[in-house]
Amino acid sequence: MSHKRQTVERQIVLGDRGRVVLPSEVRTQLGLETGSRLLLSTEADGSMRLRPYRSVADMNRGLLAGLAPADESVVDELLAERRQEAEDESAE
Repeated sequence: MSHKRQTVERQIVLGDRGRVVLPSEVRTQLGLETGSRLLLSTEADGSMRLRPYRSVADMNRGLLAGLAPADESVVDELLAERRQEAEDESAE
C-alpha cells in the first residue's frame, strides 16, 4: 500500500547564521530526529528542496539493477579481470 503524503506549505524564518527551524509536526511526520541527515537541493527556478537522505536512498534503490544481465555478476567479472591483470604482471 502506498502512502502518498499531501503537500503542505509552512512559513518559516531564516534565523541567525542561516539557521532554519523545522516545525515539530514536520519533524514528527517525517521521522526526523536530532542528527538526521538531510539533502538540500537548489532548483533552477530559485527554489530549494530539503529531503531526508533516507528518502533519497529509498527512491534510488535498484536504479542501476537492470544494467547487468541477471545471470552475470559484475563483481565476479571485476575480480576475474583483476586476477588476470595480476597474472599478466607477474609473467612479465
